[in-house]
Amino acid sequence: MLIGVNVPNFGPGTSPVVLRDWARTVEGLGFDLLMVSDHVAITPDVAEQYPAPFYDPFTTLSWLAGVTDRIRLGTTVLIAPYRHPLLVARMAANLNELSGGRLVLGVGIGWARQEFTALGVSFQNRGKLTDELITTVREAWRDEGYRAGRIPIWVGGHSENAMRRAVRLGDAWHPLRQTPTEWQNLLARLEKVAANEERPRPELAPRILLRLTDDAPPDRKLGEGTIEQVVGDLEQLRTDGAQAVVLDPFSGDPEETRHPEAAWHALAAVRKEFR
Repeated sequence: MLIGVNVPNFGPGTSPVVLRDWARTVEGLGFDLLMVSDHVAITPDVAEQYPAPFYDPFTTLSWLAGVTDRIRLGTTVLIAPYRHPLLVARMAANLNELSGGRLVLGVGIGWARQEFTALGVSFQNRGKLTDELITTVREAWRDEGYRAGRIPIWVGGHSENAMRRAVRLGDAWHPLRQTPTEWQNLLARLEKVAANEERPRPELAPRILLRLTDDAPPDRKLGEGTIEQVVGDLEQLRTDGAQAVVLDPFSGDPEETRHPEAAWHALAAVRKEFR
């Protein structure tokens, strides 16, 4: 099972130097995957959670590819409706080639209504646009001119439509931040969706919170709690057949980005206890 890290590419403490230090720290600790987020127009609904500066994922991953050697690079998640599918196909193929075949393309439908409006994209049609992007990108990558290699596509979301999209079009299902009970329930639903579609279940690649505490709340999420609980969550996910797990040390306060050392210590603790 691969273990990855969602690196904040936004917030008041983020800069090229900090992003480089994140990448070198995560790779140095032995993690397998480094992922970043996506927003284009930092409208008020986006800025409330992910304030500027917000570094574009393709540009950021290209920069980080040059300061790392082996760690895989990905998006969690690229908001599919925001860009023309052929542009995404070209940028992803180029980044994959320039990084030595290290790209994972995570995609999702998006949620920020004001950002959709600012970009002139239909919020209501975002699911259809996401399906079209995945299909078009895969078709483009079969063209020798793209030299895409084999780029896995992870499909985000935990709605019924998202699961169906993952089963039909994705290599892996990439849900975000569930409680242990929610995860087990969603996993059972995914199995039913795959059976109804008469297709195999996609690989499992959840993104979970990483928040070490002395006493976890009763409704804790996966990855939240004592180091023993977090390691137990990872062991359970491995038992459930997860191909990859992405740890997300950002708990919601943009001021955290000014002090990445706290996240690095938590990641080091997890890496020490779970191999």
